[in-house]
Amino acid sequence: MGTKFEPFANESDAVSVGELNVENRVDRISVFGSVDITCDKAGLAKIRVLKSIVDATAEALAQRELPDKVAVKPSGKVDNPFE
Repeated sequence: MGTKFEPFANESDAVSVGELNVENRVDRISVFGSVDITCDKAGLAKIRVLKSIVDATAEALAQRELPDKVAVKPSGKVDNPFE
């Protein structure tokens, strides 16, 4: 995978695979959108990227002492600079 994604490391990393977006946060990983995994080399490349992200996230979670449930902090509202 050409993209380095370190889960829970910051509030800025993001990876796109097709129309699927994976966003890094310090308390969660957000995944939204969609991706078609086609039966070709492009599909294989996409699934390998997704697998590496899921594997890295699972490993990061397994190495931590985890609470039963985390309180997810809502995103802050920012004024629109274009208004």
